[in-house]
Amino acid sequence: MRKIASNILKKNFASTFTSISKDQETIWRKLLVESKPYSDKLKRLLIINTSNCLDPSQEQFQRKINEYTIKDMMDNQYIKAIPKLSFGEHEEVKSYIPLEFDDFTPTENPQYRDCVISFSIICHIDYWGMDDYKLRPWEIAGYVDGILNGERLSGIGTLQFLGASQLVLNEYLGGVLLRYVATHSKADDDEHIDNTLPANLEHGVVG
Repeated sequence: MRKIASNILKKNFASTFTSISKDQETIWRKLLVESKPYSDKLKRLLIINTSNCLDPSQEQFQRKINEYTIKDMMDNQYIKAIPKLSFGEHEEVKSYIPLEFDDFTPTENPQYRDCVISFSIICHIDYWGMDDYKLRPWEIAGYVDGILNGERLSGIGTLQFLGASQLVLNEYLGGVLLRYVATHSKADDDEHIDNTLPANLEHGVVG
């Protein structure tokens, strides 16, 4: 009896939570790789701390951000999913985007759960100001929102804007909290249908 139960568990074991690592990668790739030229502008805002970081004539900025892969950006804490910021003694001023998954709720399809995805955009307050009256955290928020709002991401669902509010962590750090609800639809179910099978076999019906 134990062996049978164990086999059933192995066959049926599945959870939304075990796919979060893959979902993170999907989001970061969409933001930082797949949405050029906006991906490059977002990288400039995070990596280059000068007020003219978006100036297209500054070719050295482009060369610098080209050196950073997604892994490099995670290793250097520009992007992260662990809710902790660490600061080196002589570290260059950076901007950060911690990513959070929260408030999971069931859907009609037990294979999926809706959730809230949050981006805590954090910048050193002395480096908020940019050229043309722009504010760095709101510029970052603008590119994140422009790329992701209304976008349907495989395995995650459609991201719909939920809200934005200003963050002040202390006298040195502050930014913007962006929140999206990720909802699943029939289109997500269709991705997992094998169209090479007869319709009755897809639903487990024989004859």
